[in-house]
Amino acid sequence: MKPKRIVFATGNKDKMKEIRMIMEDLNLPILSMKEAGVEKEIIEDGTTFQENALIKAKAIAELLPDDIVMADDSGLEIDYLNKEPGIYSARYMGEHTSYDIKNNHILERLKGVPKEQRTARFVCAVAAVFPGGKSIVVNGTMEGRIADHIAGENGFGYDPIFWLDDYGCTSAEISPEEKNSLSHRGKALRAVRQQIMEQIV
Repeated sequence: MKPKRIVFATGNKDKMKEIRMIMEDLNLPILSMKEAGVEKEIIEDGTTFQENALIKAKAIAELLPDDIVMADDSGLEIDYLNKEPGIYSARYMGEHTSYDIKNNHILERLKGVPKEQRTARFVCAVAAVFPGGKSIVVNGTMEGRIADHIAGENGFGYDPIFWLDDYGCTSAEISPEEKNSLSHRGKALRAVRQQIMEQIV
């Protein structure tokens, strides 16, 4: 049975916008959990991005067995800070702390650290669970470094402090289309999209 829709286990509007831009050619409606009428408290107790993405996808797939259910777990790894905030990126300094505060805190911690030691990457794991229970998990990364100041209005989260050498600016200063072409989530979603296309043909 061909699934009629994809449900993505997130309530983040910015994330849904990115997902729809990348996956629109699948010709399946792509809904957030809220749009699908699903509410579930999910405990992300995995130790890696991959484990957490799969935990989320499987939890929602139990409620929506006829849909393709997808979930992602993503975050920022800063080498100088022993890969913090890592899997705790969303909950760093408290779940309801604004990213403005988080970003300023990171910049403060890296004050005086030279450019070559400010290497960092965004990591994204995307999981998909298909009707019948088959699941896949893929990864995507975007390499960069931590800037020395906040800049840009286009991105969200840690984008305003994530410097891209090739562009000479932060990932919050490039267009959404440019970001999707090189972002960690864009890479992971395109890899999943390919596998979904093979499953639903």
